[in-house]
Amino acid sequence: MTATRGLEGVVASETSISSIIDDTLTYVGYSIDDLAENASFEEVIYLLWNLKLPTQAELDELKQQLAENMELPKEILESFKTYPIEKVHPMAALRTAVSALALYDEEADAMDKEANMRKAVRLQAKIPAIVAAFARVRKGLEPVAPRKDLGFAANFLYMLKGKEPDDIEVEAFNKALVLHADHELNASTFTARVCVATLSDVYSGVTAAIGALKGPLHGGANEQVMKMLTEIGSIDRVEDYLQEKFMNKEKIMGFGHRVYRKGDPRAKHLKKMSEKLTELTGQREYYDMSVKIEQIVTTEKGIPANVDFYSASVYHCLGIDHDLFTPIFAVSRVSGWLAHILEQYSNNRIIRPRAEYVGPGMQKYIPIENR
Repeated sequence: MTATRGLEGVVASETSISSIIDDTLTYVGYSIDDLAENASFEEVIYLLWNLKLPTQAELDELKQQLAENMELPKEILESFKTYPIEKVHPMAALRTAVSALALYDEEADAMDKEANMRKAVRLQAKIPAIVAAFARVRKGLEPVAPRKDLGFAANFLYMLKGKEPDDIEVEAFNKALVLHADHELNASTFTARVCVATLSDVYSGVTAAIGALKGPLHGGANEQVMKMLTEIGSIDRVEDYLQEKFMNKEKIMGFGHRVYRKGDPRAKHLKKMSEKLTELTGQREYYDMSVKIEQIVTTEKGIPANVDFYSASVYHCLGIDHDLFTPIFAVSRVSGWLAHILEQYSNNRIIRPRAEYVGPGMQKYIPIENR
């Protein structure tokens, strides 16, 4: 046996949910370009979970189920007030709250297909409510209850900011949700599948996935991109900033991807939305800085931008706190996690790889008094 560092190039599972072939991303065979331009996020949720696009009646039923399940147990809302707010990253709060949700679900340990699907709906509905409620509570504001007449993207922005969002805001956020929904066996999805392959419950699988997403090499990259843009401050400082990073061999966040060589197919959609939103909000400098950074990094290092790079300025222009960028990733990606969890259950085998041992050979125990 020979180890492959980071499991790069190792095929660990079969899936019908999403694929990355020749730098093309598809969900159930539909290209990400087609879905990003035409689909609602609710359609994508249905597609990932059922492996087909919904009829109007099926879509209406899913929307109704999501709207009816967005409200959080009062115990979860009250628990936010006990967190050490000034120290807690929203991803840690999300991880804790999702785990706690299982305590208030009578079907938490039920493993039949129908119960797991009902839990999938609850989790998909409640994760955006958790993110929005925690974001408000930590500022001393009361949580905003969801509205049953709003779609998924609009409802999240409404719960977060307390006012109905504009059409352009809903369009931008819906597009971001679609683009982040699934991505084959990424780190958090693989973590979810490993967890539930033991026949652990759905809540455990999603909690484990959130833990993996929290890392800056996965979901945390877009928060770091916004930190970089803020540090640079103006377009005339871009080149000096990057050259210093290059000289110190520091990683530029938002560039490169393990599975893409020619470029992340999702990035161009958020680049367009970034241009539109920065112009609309009078913050064009963030888009201009981003374009210049992309040009320099791509030219000098040959590394293209990934989906995280332009999502940072999109979320910033939507008025979203920078440390909420990764939890928002989870608001979308939970749709993919749940799809993979359901798929794992349907044809399960416990995931138990081997390791290549590189330690010392056969050693003899020495009594402690002789060491």
